[in-house]
This record gives sequence, structure tokens and C-alpha cells, in this order.
Amino acid sequence: MKLPAIRGESKPLQQSTGTGDKRQAQQVHDRLAVSRWEQDRLGVKPRRSWEEAVLRWLLETKHKATHDGDKAKLRWLDSYLGGKHLEEIDRTLIDRIKFDREKVSAGGTTNRYLALIRAILKRACSDWEWIDRVPKFNMYREAEGRVRSLTPQEFDTLCKELPEHLADMAAFSVATGLRSANVKGLEWSYVDLERRHAWIPGSKHKNGKAHSVPLNEMALAVIRKQIGKHSSRVFTYRGNPVGQCNTKAWTAALERAGIENFRWHDLRHTFATWHRLAGTPTHELQMLGGWKTGAMVERYAHLAPEALQGAANRLDAIGRYVPATDKDKRPSSD
Repeated sequence: MKLPAIRGESKPLQQSTGTGDKRQAQQVHDRLAVSRWEQDRLGVKPRRSWEEAVLRWLLETKHKATHDGDKAKLRWLDSYLGGKHLEEIDRTLIDRIKFDREKVSAGGTTNRYLALIRAILKRACSDWEWIDRVPKFNMYREAEGRVRSLTPQEFDTLCKELPEHLADMAAFSVATGLRSANVKGLEWSYVDLERRHAWIPGSKHKNGKAHSVPLNEMALAVIRKQIGKHSSRVFTYRGNPVGQCNTKAWTAALERAGIENFRWHDLRHTFATWHRLAGTPTHELQMLGGWKTGAMVERYAHLAPEALQGAANRLDAIGRYVPATDKDKRPSSD
């Protein structure tokens, strides 16, 4: 049964009552009339569901690089949050999600799920004004990010074991610090050999901002080798753009080179480690690697503490202190 328009409203309320009984329908109608009056006259917010929030979130964040990952997480969360109104999502429920998720994944991965819930609820509160508060809850404490890199000798050994196309891509990765997706997707339109420069559009870069990539001799040598192989993409295999770096050939090459506990992404760590050992300061390394914050670069600071020695020595030109010896000390008055 359809509800009749509520008198005095500028916009008729048309909604199914879910019942064919006239008396029950009238009761539902009366409740909705009161709810509408509270919304319009008293500013009471209408109740919004988790599904409404998810749909709006996905629409507003469809440009994000993590969009597909968010959808996968939301599908898993649906068994807990589906059918809930936003004000029903409290700390008790979120803690249950936290503990259940931690049973099947690491604490860091669980935190990504919790962060997504928090982000949606914060937007529902601050931007959409659907709810008045966001429940407080704690995430798992995460260890400092993993840093694994190769020495120049180890990298040379690995490249000799890799297929030619992967060796070229690995060398370009270490030379530029680019992530695998940006190396695989590098297009000739993003490269200017004359200016020794490449760039990654913001839509294809992890932090959402366009990233400028100066090309050193190592990177230029790799790029020039690829000229003429493909009309649009830089890195190819048998005439086609490379679709995957972490292949069986990659794993087999690591084994033959005697290199353990090493992933393709660790080539980016190798890039950062070599730069720190060469004395590249944090702010320059941050720009070269396209990190969003300096804190993400500080994990490499311990690799080259001597790089700060020059800065520390500048105080020597301002003032000095010569520790007194026992002979210089005045006799005690006691």
C-alpha cells in the first residue's frame, strides 16, 4: 500500500508501508509524519543506513587508486554492518570486527579495514551531517615498515640471472625508485629524453599527485634500449606491454642468485638505501621517490648517519668548550 501525501508538506511523502492492513498502514503513516515533522521543525536527522553511506563513499572516491581495494573490504564488512543504521555502529560492534578480522590477517591488514570504517563514519559526520559523532576505537600497533635492500654486488648478480626484460625493468626501478605499477605502465608520452625527465600523472601515482622523475644515466641507458619496441609503452615482452613483474622467472632468478626474503617492491627500498649511503638528504629523497611525507623517508636515516656529520660540525665555528683537567681545577674551599 502506498502512503497518502502528508498534509502541510511541500513534497508528498510516497513510501510503501509493507502491509495491506489499513489500520497498520495508518500507524506507519502517523509515525512517518511525526518523523518528517521532527526533521523539518526540530532539525532531527533522518536515520541513514550503512548501505547508503557505502554507496555515497564509493561514488565520491571512485577516482582513488584504492577504489577496488575499498570495494573488496566493504564486501567482507557487509556481514557485520549490512542492514545497520549508522548510529547503531558502536565500539562494541567495531571491536568484534577487529578481533574477527585479526584471526585471518595480520594486525596491519586489519587496521586497513578499521581505517575504512572510520573514514566513512567521519565523512558521514563531518561532511554529510548524517550522524552527530563517530565512535572511538583503537587500532593495532604496527611495527616500523620493513626495509630490505640489496648491495650493488647482489643487485648485479640478480640482474645477470634475470630475463633481459625483467633485468631492464629492475634496473630502471632502482634508478628511479618507481613502484612496479608505474614501471609497467610507463608510456613514451611520459618520457622526455632530451630533458632527461619522465613523469607520472597524479591519476596513476599512489599519493594522487603528479610525480616528476629525473632520469640519471642508469635510467637513460635502460630507456634508450627500449626505443622502437612498442608504439606507446616503454617496457615490453615479445612485443606486448609487460603485465606482471613478480613472475616465476623472477622467483627463479632470486633463487639462482642466492637472494632470500626479497620482493620486487624492495627494489624501491634499494633505491632509497643507495641514495642515503650516497648522502642524499631526506627532503631531496622524498621528492625523488614521491613519498607523501618526510616521515616515510626517515626509516632510511640510520643507514648513513655520517651524512649529518657536516651539519653537526657547523657549531664548531660558533663556540668551543675545552673540558678542564684535574690540574686545571681550583682547590676546593672545603
